[in-house]
Formats: sequence, structure tokens, C-alpha cells
Amino acid sequence: MHLTPQDHLFVLTGAGISAESGLATFRGSGGLWNGYRVEQVATPEAWAADPELVWHFYSQRRRNAVSADPNAAHLALAKIEEQLGDRFYLCTQNVDDLHERAGSARIHHMHGSLFQSRCTRCNQPFPDKALYETAATLPLCDRCRAPVRPHIVWFGEIPLDMDTIYRKLDRATVLLVVGTSGSVYPAAGFVHIANQRRIHTVYVGPEEPLNREAFDEILLGTATEVLPSLLREDHSNLPHYF
Repeated sequence: MHLTPQDHLFVLTGAGISAESGLATFRGSGGLWNGYRVEQVATPEAWAADPELVWHFYSQRRRNAVSADPNAAHLALAKIEEQLGDRFYLCTQNVDDLHERAGSARIHHMHGSLFQSRCTRCNQPFPDKALYETAATLPLCDRCRAPVRPHIVWFGEIPLDMDTIYRKLDRATVLLVVGTSGSVYPAAGFVHIANQRRIHTVYVGPEEPLNREAFDEILLGTATEVLPSLLREDHSNLPHYF
């Protein structure tokens, strides 16, 4: 597929791209995620019942993410962004910072950021890489002393800044979806919106997604196998081939 100088590329990434850097995904055996069930650590009810357990879990995730490195797929997307500039937009379901560390800048974390926290009362996120693994270390807001929670969109909560996401999708001429199962909404519905707007849709992943019938193209393979070869440079240094 050829991208012209008029094309706008919207990219959606999911857990599969981070899994290739060694980070665990939600879709584990028996609904487990690093030994925890989703309802134990990733819902508002879990936070209300046991904030110490929730913070212990997200502290573990922070530790794991710090030790992971961006892979070839993250780097390929950063290269695509470098070529396209403002005609590129990356929306990720992932909460790690591997895209940023690979060089991506035009990026939105619709499910929040692992390395941010926010006050439950002030509701203002702030950078935070600390580990909170015991009751004695649970953080409180410097301003109002209310409990501080991970800046993560849990199950049952609304993803962040959906209005901007939909505006960016409206501008797109190509939707590239990478490493997501097509089971988690609203992200799984982006391809259906793209269909309504006649946006060309491409899926990259090792298995067909649940919403496979909605895509114009499905490229089977891992993100690190497929994405680096999607970008081709011609001699005029204009964009390119996918």
C-alpha cells in the first residue's frame, strides 16, 4: 500500500507490541495477569477494597517496564512518525512508555500511563516512577492529603480524551492496528468507524483479531516481524510504502 503526501496515518497499538519486549498481557491463562485476576487489581472496586494490593501490583508493573526495552516494532513506528510528521497519530492501549523511549512523540495513552499517578480528589495526574509496595508507603496528595492512585483506566472506567481520538480518526485516510485482539472496546470499534468513513484499514498481528471481517488487509505475523518492512524509502525521501 502506498502512502501519498496527502495521507494521514492513524495507528492503534495493543498489548501484543509490548509483549515482544517481555511485558505481560491481560489475556493470560484462566484470566490471570502476572498471577492476579483483573477484578483483584484493575477495577475501581479493587481499589476501594485493597489499595495496598493494587499499588503492589502496579509497582511490580513499573519495575518490569523499566527493565524492558523498545523493540523493532516500536522503533519502526517512530521512524514512520519521523517521515510523516503531523500526518501521523499514535493511539495506544498500552500503559508502558516503550513508544516514547523509541522516539514517538505524537502519542496518546487512552488507558493511562504506568509512570503517572493522580490524586483521587484533585484528579490531577503527575509523573511518578516510585514503588509503593507496603501500606506504610502508600502515597497521599501533597496538596489535600487524599489517597493517590495509579493514573490507569481500569475496567469500568472511560478511556482518556476520546473526543481527541475521534477527531484524529476522522482526519485519517489509513488506520493501522497492531497487536490488539479486537475484544476491548471502544478501541475495537475504531475499525468500524473507519469503515463508515471509507478509511483504508490494515491489521498486523500473529493471529486474526475477533473483528477480522472489518479490515481491508490482515498481515499475519508479530509486530517485530511485520512493521519494520512496512516502511520503504524512495530516493526522494518522501513517504513511502506499507
